[in-house]
Amino acid sequence: MKYDLTKFNGVFVALNAIYDENDNINVEEIKKLVKTYISIGINGIYACGSTGEGFLLSTEERKQVAKAVVDASEGKITTIIHVGAASTKEACELACHAEEIGADAVSAVPSVYYRLSEASIETHWKTIIASTDLPFFIYNIPQLTGYDLSYSLLERMMKEEKVIGIKDSAESTYQMERFRRIVGDDFIIFNGPDEQFLAGRLMGANAGIGGTYGSMPELYLKLNSLITENKIVEAKALQVKINDFVQRLCSFPSLYGASKAVIKLRYGIEAGIPRLPMLPVSVDDPKLVELVKDINKAVEEVKNS
Repeated sequence: MKYDLTKFNGVFVALNAIYDENDNINVEEIKKLVKTYISIGINGIYACGSTGEGFLLSTEERKQVAKAVVDASEGKITTIIHVGAASTKEACELACHAEEIGADAVSAVPSVYYRLSEASIETHWKTIIASTDLPFFIYNIPQLTGYDLSYSLLERMMKEEKVIGIKDSAESTYQMERFRRIVGDDFIIFNGPDEQFLAGRLMGANAGIGGTYGSMPELYLKLNSLITENKIVEAKALQVKINDFVQRLCSFPSLYGASKAVIKLRYGIEAGIPRLPMLPVSVDDPKLVELVKDINKAVEEVKNS
C-alpha cells in the first residue's frame, strides 16, 4: 500500500477546540475557522491533539470535532486526526471514525497516565494501526506523556507499512536529526516545537505542526517559504520575531486561552474559551490587544516583503 507523502508537507495548524456558551462543541465556528485557514493558504489541519484539548473531550466530542474539520476541508487541505487515548479500545474507535469520515491520516501519542513499558506502547500503536487502512503518524511529546520515543522502537515501527511519519515535539533537534538518519528520506517528520520551526526544518523535518500557528499562520507560511528558498538569514530573523510572539502568548494565564482570544480579534471567529482547568483570557486584556496589533503589523510586513 502506497501513500502520497506530498500531501504532508508544509504548514499544518494544530487546531484549537471551540465550545459554545454551554461548553458544548461549536461545530459551526470550527468549520468557519478551518475555512479561514484554508483561505490563508495553510497546508493541513491536525485536530484533537494537545492544542485541540483532545484529552479534555469525550469520545463523542472528539468525533464531532473530527467530522467538522473534515467536512469543512472539502478535500482542499490535508486532515490528520489525533486519536490517542488512555485505552487502546477508545483510540481504535476514534481511528475507525476518522477513516469513515474521510480523514487523510491518524496520529497518536502513547497511552497516557500509566507508565507503560515500551512493549505496551508498541502494542498500543500497532493495534491502532491495524484498525484502519489510514496512514499513521507517531506523536512523540515526552514532556506530556513521560515517554520519549527510542531509536529502537522507531526502527521497529517504521517497518509497519502504514507508519509514514512522526510528529516530533521533543525539544532536541539533535534527536530529530538522528530520527531522520534512521528513517531515511521516504518518511515524513513534522517539527512540533513552534519556537524551533527553522531549526527543525534544517535538521530533518519536512514540515511543521504547531499550536501557535493558528494565531499567526501567515508568519509560519512565510517562514516555511523562506526555508524552502534557502533564505536562511531572512528565515532566522522571522523565526526570532515569531518567538517573541510565542513568548508573549505564553505569558498569559493559559496559552490556549490567549490563542483563542487572538483568533477572535484577528479573524472574528467566536473561538470562546478553553475547557477548565485551562484558564480563559479576555479579548479586552490590554496586553492581548497590543499583541494582536503587533502580529497584524508583522503579517502586513511579510505580505509586502
